[in-house]
Amino acid sequence: MAIQTINLKVHTKIALGYFVLAALLGCVLRFFKVFDIPVTYKFIVHTHSHIALLGWVYLALTALLYKLYLSKAKVHKTYSRIFWFTQITLLGMLFSFPFQGYAAFSIIFSTLFLFASYWFAWFFFKHVPLEYSNVPSLKFAKAAIFYLLLSSIGPWVLGVVMKTLGATSIWYRLAIYFYLHFLYNGWMIMALITVLLYAFEKKHHILAKRSFNNIFIEFNLGIIFSFCLSTLFTQPSALYYVFGGLGAVLQLWAFYNLVVFLKVAKVNKGRMYSSLHQNILKIVAILWAVKMGLQLLSSLPYFANMAVVYLDFTIGYLHWTFLGVVTLSLFLFLDNFKLLSLNKKMLWLYVLGFLLTEALIFYKAIMSWQEGTLFPEYSVILAIASLVLLVAVLGILLSSNRLKIKH
Repeated sequence: MAIQTINLKVHTKIALGYFVLAALLGCVLRFFKVFDIPVTYKFIVHTHSHIALLGWVYLALTALLYKLYLSKAKVHKTYSRIFWFTQITLLGMLFSFPFQGYAAFSIIFSTLFLFASYWFAWFFFKHVPLEYSNVPSLKFAKAAIFYLLLSSIGPWVLGVVMKTLGATSIWYRLAIYFYLHFLYNGWMIMALITVLLYAFEKKHHILAKRSFNNIFIEFNLGIIFSFCLSTLFTQPSALYYVFGGLGAVLQLWAFYNLVVFLKVAKVNKGRMYSSLHQNILKIVAILWAVKMGLQLLSSLPYFANMAVVYLDFTIGYLHWTFLGVVTLSLFLFLDNFKLLSLNKKMLWLYVLGFLLTEALIFYKAIMSWQEGTLFPEYSVILAIASLVLLVAVLGILLSSNRLKIKH
C-alpha cells in the first residue's frame, strides 16, 4: 500500500505567496500617503499584519518543523488536513479584514486560525517519533510551540476587553503586546533556534549538556522577563523596568553563548553552510544582536518613553525583527533544507529593500523625536523602497519553481 507523501515545496510556495500579498498590502499602505487610494487604511494594516505573521511566517515554520521531526512519522494525511484547514482561515482573513476590519467574519476566521494552531500543536507533540526524544533541538521546538499557545491568550483576552472595557483601556494594548511579544520573541525566535541547532546536530555538532541547559534556561527566562518591557507604556513601578532589563540581558547572554558554540563548531569541524548561507547567517546575527540591544535600551525609562511617544521607533523595531531577523533566517533554512531555491540576486535585492525601508522609518522617528522636518519626497521614496521589497519577494517566489523535491 502506497504511503501518501506531501510536497512541502508547494506548501513553502504558498507561504511565500502570502508574503507577496503582505508586501503588496505594505505597498498600498505606503502609497496611501502618495495617492488617493479608496481603502480604509486601518483595515489594510490589520490584513497586512495578519497575512505576514500567520500566512508567511507561521506556514514556513510549521513546514520546517514537520520536515525535520515528522516527515518520517507516516502522519502525512493528518498534517495535510491541518494545512488546508489553516488555508481556509487565512483566506477568510484575507477577504474579510480589508472590507470590515475587526468585525464578525474576520473575528470568526481569526478564531478558527487559533484552533488550527492548537491542532498543529497537539499533532506535533503527539507524533514526534521516539528517536528524537533525546535530540536537544526538540526541546527548543517544544518551547517554541508552547509560546505559540501562550501568545494566543492575547487575542482571547482582547475579545473580552473590547466587549467590556473598550479599545481605550490599557488592557487592550496589553493584550496586543502580550500576543506580539510571545509570538515574535517566543514562537518565532525559539523555532528558528530549533532549526539552526537541528542543522548542526545533523553534522554531529552538539552542545555539551550543561551548556545547552544554560542557554535554554537563559533564553526562556529572558523571553518571560522581557515581557515587562511591553508594559512600560503604563508607567509601572521600577521593578518592571528591572525585570525587563534583566530579560534583555539574559537573551543577550544566551545569544553570545550560542554564537560562541557556532564558532567553535566551525573551527573544529569545518564550515556548516555554503558561502551564501554563511553570509546570510552573519547578517542575521548582526540584526539579532541589534534587536536585543534595542530591547535592553528600552528598559531605561527615557528610551521606554520614546518608544511610546514616537510610534515609528516601535514600527521600525517590529519590521527589523520580522523582515530582518525572522524572514532572512527563513530564507536561509528553507533553502538549506531544499524547500526553496533561493535566487541570489533577488535575495540581495530584498536586503537592499529592507535596509532602505528601515533607514527611512527610523529617520522619520528621529526627526519626530528631534522635532525636525522630513524632506519633501519622503513618502514617495519610502513607497518606492517598499516596491523594491515586493519585487524581491515576488522574484524569490517565481524563481523557486526550479526545485521540485518531494518530502
